[in-house]
Amino acid sequence: MDLSQQVLRTDAAGLPLEWIGYQDAVRLYSLEQVAYTLGQVLFNLHGGINAATGCRSHLEIHSIVATYGKSVAAKRLNEGYIPPVSNTALFKRDAHLCLYCGERFVTRDLSRDHIHPTSQGGSDQWRNLATACRRCNNHKAGRTPEEAGMQLIAIPFTPSYAEYIYLKGRRILADQMEFLKAHFPRTSPLLTRLPPQAA
Repeated sequence: MDLSQQVLRTDAAGLPLEWIGYQDAVRLYSLEQVAYTLGQVLFNLHGGINAATGCRSHLEIHSIVATYGKSVAAKRLNEGYIPPVSNTALFKRDAHLCLYCGERFVTRDLSRDHIHPTSQGGSDQWRNLATACRRCNNHKAGRTPEEAGMQLIAIPFTPSYAEYIYLKGRRILADQMEFLKAHFPRTSPLLTRLPPQAA
């Protein structure tokens, strides 16, 4: 049993909300906040023995746990929520490809490039950001791609809430990935960028 495996929490309507650890999942069960579960059993947890009944408590925690209550995510969606940018999520959005040379790199060899440079008034927003290898980013420097004679191989996009939940995940299981993909926009660029085991 790998206790670091993440559980996908959703609201009762099935909207993906966040990744949680098994401790938070146990808390949701104990507070009777779990509406239903989906996916495989990740954890079989055993508690103490009840003095009155002589029975030992047992709890199965599934890979996807739907919970009752008002969804902050649903409210955010209605308000046009834009997820915060992080390098980890940006590089995953772009499948660890340099969007200039098209080569795949490990995280330490990638950087955040402002397509329209901040020195020229560009913003630090998803649609103005591209994953770039250090060589391409250094070559482009403080210029636009046109000024540097470079071309993007893909159009940067702002992820939807479900896409962002995917981008934040670590070691996403097949059943969790299928659930998340069902919530991606039909035209999501991520559908063509997913690793083979997740596609």
